[in-house]
Amino acid sequence: MSGCRGPVAQSRQKRFHLGAGKKVSTGRFLVLHAVSLSLLLAGMSTFVLTLADVLTGSGLASVDGPLTDWFIHHRTGTATAVLAGFAFVFGPAALPVVTLVAVVAWALVTRRLWRPILLAGAMITGVVLTEVIAHVVGRSRPPTEFMMLGADATSSFPSGHVVGASNFLLVGAYLVFSRSSRRTALIAAFGAAAAGMIVEAASRIYLGYHWFTDTVASASLSVVLLAVVILLDVSRGGRPGPEHTE
Repeated sequence: MSGCRGPVAQSRQKRFHLGAGKKVSTGRFLVLHAVSLSLLLAGMSTFVLTLADVLTGSGLASVDGPLTDWFIHHRTGTATAVLAGFAFVFGPAALPVVTLVAVVAWALVTRRLWRPILLAGAMITGVVLTEVIAHVVGRSRPPTEFMMLGADATSSFPSGHVVGASNFLLVGAYLVFSRSSRRTALIAAFGAAAAGMIVEAASRIYLGYHWFTDTVASASLSVVLLAVVILLDVSRGGRPGPEHTE
């Protein structure tokens, strides 16, 4: 009997599992909920306030022109090459491929679907939100002569590049490192994600395709999506219980 069950058990282990949400201690459960709700409030508030400034041309939007001029007057060959590379990696041609490879590889290696699905869902939601908001707001981009990689006449607000980069980096950092018992690893991951976001945001202004407020709104949208991902992740397992790793 035991010999018969062995192959069956092994075959089951090879299947993909949606997996139960990771149960955490009551304290950590409450902390993560508080963090996610705080991120949700901060992200939504920042987006609404930034949009209001953009529509009225006041507040934070008043630095758009001067900041764009500053970047244009500090362009160098090396910076242009590096930031153009960022624009390609996090652009509409490469990022979907990178995301697909990451999601499929993650699922194949771990045989679990929950976290890859969360990452894919956040990326797709980001694209949809960006397109809808851009269509509704209809903000003009900086002048064509500022654009270094070809003209782009689509709406400027928000930046699809920044939303995509921020979602991939922030949500990816959470999903990969939130299971780790080492807090330093999680802090380092979010630090690296924040640095990547800043570089990508700066590249969009430097290359002449977006205003500063476009990038602020984009980052705030990604913070909202990160908050939703955390809420879904910690809530899915039901009642808090003893911590374990997947």
